[in-house]
Amino acid sequence: MTDPDLLALDRARAFAQPFLAGETLDTGENILAHADGVVAILQAIGSAQDVQAASYLVYACPHLSRPYETIAKTFGESFASLAIETTKLVEVQRLSRNAAQTAQLQDDPRAQTENVRKMLLAFSRDLRVIILRLASRLQTLRHYAASKQEVPLSLARESLQVFAPLANRLGIWDIKWELEDLSFRFIEPQTYKQIAKLLDEKRGEREEKMQALRFQVQQALAAQGVRATLQGRPKHIYSIVKKMRGKSLDFDHVFDIRALRVIVPNVADCYEALSWVHSHYAPITTEFDDYIAKPKQNGYQSLHTVVRDEQASPIEVQIRTQAMHDHAEHGVAAHWAYKEAGAKGYAGVTASSDYDAKIAVLRQLLAWERELASGSGQANAHNAKSPQEEALFDDRIYVLTPDAAIVELPRGATPIDFAYSVHTNLGHRCRGAKADGVMLPLNTALQNGQTVEITTVKEGGPSRDWLNLELGFMVSPRARAKVRAWFNAQITHENAVKGREAVEKILQREGKTALKLEDLANDLGFKSSEALFELVGKDEYSLRNIEVFLRPPEPAMQADDFVLLKKSKNKPKQTTSGVLVVGVDSLLTQLARCCRPAPPDAISGFVTRGKGVSIHRQDCSNFKAVATKHAERVIEVRWGQQKAGQTLMYPVQVAVEAVDRQGLLRDISEVFAKEKMNVIGVQTQSSKGAAWMTFTVELADAAMLQRALVAVITVPGVGQARRI
Repeated sequence: MTDPDLLALDRARAFAQPFLAGETLDTGENILAHADGVVAILQAIGSAQDVQAASYLVYACPHLSRPYETIAKTFGESFASLAIETTKLVEVQRLSRNAAQTAQLQDDPRAQTENVRKMLLAFSRDLRVIILRLASRLQTLRHYAASKQEVPLSLARESLQVFAPLANRLGIWDIKWELEDLSFRFIEPQTYKQIAKLLDEKRGEREEKMQALRFQVQQALAAQGVRATLQGRPKHIYSIVKKMRGKSLDFDHVFDIRALRVIVPNVADCYEALSWVHSHYAPITTEFDDYIAKPKQNGYQSLHTVVRDEQASPIEVQIRTQAMHDHAEHGVAAHWAYKEAGAKGYAGVTASSDYDAKIAVLRQLLAWERELASGSGQANAHNAKSPQEEALFDDRIYVLTPDAAIVELPRGATPIDFAYSVHTNLGHRCRGAKADGVMLPLNTALQNGQTVEITTVKEGGPSRDWLNLELGFMVSPRARAKVRAWFNAQITHENAVKGREAVEKILQREGKTALKLEDLANDLGFKSSEALFELVGKDEYSLRNIEVFLRPPEPAMQADDFVLLKKSKNKPKQTTSGVLVVGVDSLLTQLARCCRPAPPDAISGFVTRGKGVSIHRQDCSNFKAVATKHAERVIEVRWGQQKAGQTLMYPVQVAVEAVDRQGLLRDISEVFAKEKMNVIGVQTQSSKGAAWMTFTVELADAAMLQRALVAVITVPGVGQARRI
């Protein structure tokens, strides 16, 4: 380490020591000792001095009233930013771990675990934060192992399922392997001890043979002009267990318990070394893979083979160039994809998703960070972030519920987006929000790592303003769709209420209030009464159809029930209704109430049972229905000539729909009065600012009505006026 490195570390330790010397973590470990252990791990992987110094500053933050300003003034903004961001992440991880058993947003634990991984990366835009947290977790596990304390299962599982794969994806192999072995030791102690015992029983013999093998291969290749570096590739306990479980193997059939890695200058030397190995040892042909000729989809290249020595014991040999080795150790071709795929993951699973592409960029950034730590970069290089790093996680954010369950949202999402993501009903009733305990407007963009709490009302719905893109209340298409669905449901409900009122009014008028609405709807061909009400409320189903159904035609008349009709030798007689029955004398007539005919309407007569002839308009739906079934009872009629000085008046009904207001009834009545029409009856109904009126007026000639309807429509607020 350079002098500035030592100076920064010494200053950071001296600054934090008064706060940390007597403090302990939840694990019981002294905080200062923990920070010392983290620094040792970071030094072993060649991390930069500001990361090492931050190990002390992170734990000093809770003791400072204004931590960022204090650390920035003493050490610089880079140190302050790193300490603050790491402190936030420590709290997020603590909350997530405490809620791991109760989080209800993810039914699949693997999906929740992957969300935690994303959370760590998205929240930690500065890679130094991730490295610091990995080292801190490894030190925690080392403390548990040294003190022989019982480890919380949630912490061990988080280390195995979150931290170790994260280290794997970032290419920090030493931390990854130790995290896996320690976590597995705490989760499955019996299995760990069993495999450790099997390894120990054969360790001395295995190491002796591997040393002899390395010397033999290196000398033989050197004799052929090939400069090779040989390594005994370590096999860790958790890796052995995964191989045994993934391929259903016994311990004796795990071929790479003994493993050799050969690193040569160029590709030609790779095949030269392979030829020598196969000529001196018996190869297992089914275990040979040429990833140089056919690289894996993620770019990994190497020769893999398994051979047997003189005692028929298997040895795995990997042969690659130095460039291939560096790429495999630190580049995008690292083998995390198939290693994390589980029992079915040995068939070439690769990193193909957009998320995995971001991880690939992280690998390159980590290599860059290591180069800076080794002194190849500028002294202030950590203060600048590349465009790749800045844009790495710009598309998503991850926030927490009050129970510390993680919710994934699009970047720019608001509290309303969050509420609808948790539950539709929570979104509908949302009226306010807090982020980290602070109230904020509902159109505020949330930030990574915030804990969001929604304030609701017992009953209610969304505001139409939420759908206004310019106001910025929502960015999630899913949330917008739910708001639109709510308003569509409200319109449907209003139509159903309007339709129900109209149907119940007809039942009252026809004296059929005892009829069940569901039965009426079923008889009319609807699945439910609500379906009938909705169509009636939307004016897509005529109320006349209901009237026809409620007034079924009278049963066929028996022979002695027929009215005897005689041809009159005299002129047809005009009745009091002003209607002439053609060819019949002195026959009782009455104007039908369903259509209320008036001159000069085209009319027809229908012979009723005991009530003479009922006069209908020819376009009357009731008349058409009964005339179709009983054509023999239809009789020809026409309007008669009125006597001098005689004026017969006919009642006609007019329906008016308008916006309800004060004086509306008076204004419409004045129109009829100006047209010299006598209003003999009015029925009104209003709801939610709308009014429906039915006027019964007397007139001598229906042709006069059209002029009156035109005048009624000109009344302010009137939308429609028509004859019924």
